[in-house]
Amino acid sequence: MATNAKVSDGSMSPEALRRLEALTQAARRRRRLQAWLPWLVIIGMFVVWEVAVKAFQVQQFVLPAPTDIAASMIKWWKPLLDNSWQTLMTTLIGFGLAIVFGLLLGIAIGSSTLLYHGLYPLLIGFNSVPKVAVVPILVIWFGIGTVPAVITAFLISFFPIVVNVATGIATVEPELRDVLRALGAKPTDIIRKVGLPRAMPYFFASLKIAITVAFVGSIIAETVAANKGIGHLMILASSRFDVPLVFAGLMVTAIMGVAMYVAAVAIENRTTGWAMRGQTDQQTALAGV
Repeated sequence: MATNAKVSDGSMSPEALRRLEALTQAARRRRRLQAWLPWLVIIGMFVVWEVAVKAFQVQQFVLPAPTDIAASMIKWWKPLLDNSWQTLMTTLIGFGLAIVFGLLLGIAIGSSTLLYHGLYPLLIGFNSVPKVAVVPILVIWFGIGTVPAVITAFLISFFPIVVNVATGIATVEPELRDVLRALGAKPTDIIRKVGLPRAMPYFFASLKIAITVAFVGSIIAETVAANKGIGHLMILASSRFDVPLVFAGLMVTAIMGVAMYVAAVAIENRTTGWAMRGQTDQQTALAGV
């Protein structure tokens, strides 16, 4: 019959083909909107910012307009580029150390109940200490320069990685562990073949958090004890009331943070895309396919 989804020879009816084509076009429009939406939101924010500053005649030393910030970025592009490279380098080094040690400690804590109960209070207490209070101690130990910024970036991004990796490994179902042990699997086999794949979505979720806060750690250290970096540049600019340059430093830091976040998301999609199948299936079901 013509009203059936499929005709007798197994092919789809014209009505079903039109409906499928409409759903496909709607899905394409949705993907295009998702791709353009972040840019539209950012542009809209800057437009509202510019209009509000001009309409209320806000002084530049209070809140500069985006056009003033852009002019400052063009004027001081060489110092911004030089100092941003220093901040990026220290952040990546501290972040890399946090990945290595956080992953190892997270595996150890998630695999051992004794380590979990023994080290968790210490980790929580240490993470509760404001990192800006640790920077002067680092200066006494290592002097002014790159090392305090690297250590601060490491300390501030270390805790999220440990917690998420430990959670991913510790939440492996006890029934699954029992079945694997009955089949002769060793504890290291369970961690390597089940625990680590199970912890990967948690791990990449922590990376997206840790990379952004790692920049915070570097900037904090550079504002207190550094002779180079975006934080140091912002302190110099604020000392002579060059507020547009201060905001230019913030913009450069935000751009670097977004770039690193996008890189982490790209790696996550390539390595743990299987973890997002449920979300994709749900969106497909809601679309009516």
